Amino acid sequence: MNIAVKILAADAAAEIAATPLEKLNPAKVDRFYNDTIWPVFERLRREDPVHFTPESEYGPYWSITKWNDIMAVDTNHEAFSSAEGIGLANLEAMAEQEKVMGERRRGAGFITMDEPEHSQARKAVSPTLAPSNLHAMNPQVRERAGQILDSLPIGREFDWVDLVSKELTAMTLATLFDFPFEQRRKLPWWSDMIMNQPGHGPVESWKQKGEAMFECFGAFNELWNQRVNAEPGNDLISMLAHNPATRNMPMEIYQGNVVLLIVGGNDTTRNTISGSVYALNKNPDQYAKLRANPNLVLPMISETIRWQTPLAHMSRVATRDVELGGKTIKKGDRVAMWYISGNRDEEVIEKPNDFIIDRERPRQHMSFGFGIHRCVGNRVAEMQLTIIWEEILKRFPEIKVVGDPVLNYSAFVHGYESMPVIIPFRN
Repeated sequence: MNIAVKILAADAAAEIAATPLEKLNPAKVDRFYNDTIWPVFERLRREDPVHFTPESEYGPYWSITKWNDIMAVDTNHEAFSSAEGIGLANLEAMAEQEKVMGERRRGAGFITMDEPEHSQARKAVSPTLAPSNLHAMNPQVRERAGQILDSLPIGREFDWVDLVSKELTAMTLATLFDFPFEQRRKLPWWSDMIMNQPGHGPVESWKQKGEAMFECFGAFNELWNQRVNAEPGNDLISMLAHNPATRNMPMEIYQGNVVLLIVGGNDTTRNTISGSVYALNKNPDQYAKLRANPNLVLPMISETIRWQTPLAHMSRVATRDVELGGKTIKKGDRVAMWYISGNRDEEVIEKPNDFIIDRERPRQHMSFGFGIHRCVGNRVAEMQLTIIWEEILKRFPEIKVVGDPVLNYSAFVHGYESMPVIIPFRN
């Protein structure tokens, strides 16, 4: 950590400590972008684990920051609904986007459905993500991962996020969708266009963002029309087009499912690939441990998913008054479950701020959520991450991070825009 970063972190910690609790807004995006969020959640876990922010750019909302409280909300879909969105939405940004996209922007996938519609739609895509289908995909993903790694420059600086993290997720998403492979990089680009506001990521204006979303929907509408009139295939679009529960769904719901599958399939895997390289560089003793024992790849991945937490929060709206942590969450109140804080809960995780790849319970994390909305693609993510690291260890004794990464400007997606690295030499 350089001196400027240390000063920024110290100033942020002092500012957070001095802020009255009722004025504390955990979703302040600048803190995520500058990586100064940690004192906020440490304070809330200690002083006010069920915390209310009465005024913010997202409107009023509750923050749930401890493991057991998050679990209580996440597993109670009857009292906490997803139907009004799964993230804290910036109200001004929503109004601007509405001008460009109109009501069509409100299309939502099965993650924003309650029961019984949620389970019906989720089951439609589950066969594509089942262990047997992933096993069949394994050789192709491994071959493509090897191609990515073999194309990397040796001894020269490059952006790991662009050449590896985005490329691997693009290849896998194209396979899952049976999307034209030569156009695969459109998938992470569309994800970035959907998730960013103007001035961040590739988004230059609301007009450009709207045009990109229409392009995405147009491409997937065409795929739908092709698949619905063809023999059932094993890709995600065919599964939705031929399942009785989803075959006749409104187009805006289909488009919402497309957004969910693109973003969900992109951000978790992509940011964990980058996060693992960054974490191992920050903890060289753990990198040495991994090199000495490649069987630690899978637990290292799980530890990265906890330590990194690729999606910082999920949101719900209370369907009735609920008592939690001595507070009353009123019907209609929005609640943010801060997975990024639950994964650092000292009462549940031993040494939670440390990156330890051989923990006794490596899968003890909440990054995939719990209950009916637990991430449907978690095994796809683990498959890609396992393969890429197995192939990395065969080829490269070391990947060196040679500069500070640029983080996402988001309180939702917790990840990397870019990260400069050098691979000194090959095995």
